[in-house]
Amino acid sequence: MGLMDGFLQQAKVRKRRIVFPEGKDERILQSACEAQTQGLCNSILVGPNEEVRSLAKKLNAPIEGVEIVDPATFARFGDLVTAYMERRKTVTRGTAERLVKRELVFGGMMVATGMADGMVAGAANTTASVIQAAALTIGYQPGISTPSSFFIMALPDGRTLFYSDCAVNIDPTAEQLAEIAVATARSYRKLMNAEPRVAMLSFSTKGSAAHPFVEKVAKAVEIARAKAPELALDGEFQADTALSPEVAAKKLKAPSSVAGRANVLIFPDLDAGNIAYKLTQYLARADAYGPVLQGFAKPVSDLSRGAKVKDIVGVAALVSLQS
Repeated sequence: MGLMDGFLQQAKVRKRRIVFPEGKDERILQSACEAQTQGLCNSILVGPNEEVRSLAKKLNAPIEGVEIVDPATFARFGDLVTAYMERRKTVTRGTAERLVKRELVFGGMMVATGMADGMVAGAANTTASVIQAAALTIGYQPGISTPSSFFIMALPDGRTLFYSDCAVNIDPTAEQLAEIAVATARSYRKLMNAEPRVAMLSFSTKGSAAHPFVEKVAKAVEIARAKAPELALDGEFQADTALSPEVAAKKLKAPSSVAGRANVLIFPDLDAGNIAYKLTQYLARADAYGPVLQGFAKPVSDLSRGAKVKDIVGVAALVSLQS
């Protein structure tokens, strides 16, 4: 059984309520219906009832069992507005009503209030819009103020590595890098049901080079350890030190619970992370699943604007497992 097959099977057992705010998007509608049919989740599509049903008929999508929620007629719309106002203290009720009618905010508030367990969006909206809506409604995990993302890299030799951040933060500060590390460790633990070993990557290993870039990663290690002292987290490491026991034995004087056996790789910036995941995907023939958003109090995931139905269904399963 492949890695994604395992995720799909676990999602069937949990069968969470996942809201898809972009109910008028063809791929989203097909994906929500497919996820419902496979028993991966209980799908909620946001949009005008007749319009969504008409689109489903046109696409011959099996919409039976999928819940369709129209913000304009939703019986608990007032509850969502009130809950939004409690989160955004300076917003008037009229403004809150206008905002909650927006599909991404509406979906986020369903998750925030427990009407849904997670949200999948981004087929028809930008990553920035999805993140903004999630921040305004769902908010962040304790100790986290930076949204980030991770890729699950399934290598042909059977290893699974988490790469972060490869899609959101262009040039994170040391504080942000530390938060990315902590959030990715939490994501790894939840999805893989195993303990993360987090390597903070650089072009230097434990001071082998001197540069402000290296200092940033070293500082991030200190901050991350203070935030989550229970984590197996170390660095700054070059990639070979993080992954090869033989190289780690040669380069390190002190023992490390991470060096040579890291399963979570934290890249110093988006250049490094994005390049690395694509090289791993195309040269090592690894399967890349993501990017999956993280750091929020409840699970929400962005989609590539070119995502296919199979990809979206897989993301819905991952969101289910994070709830």
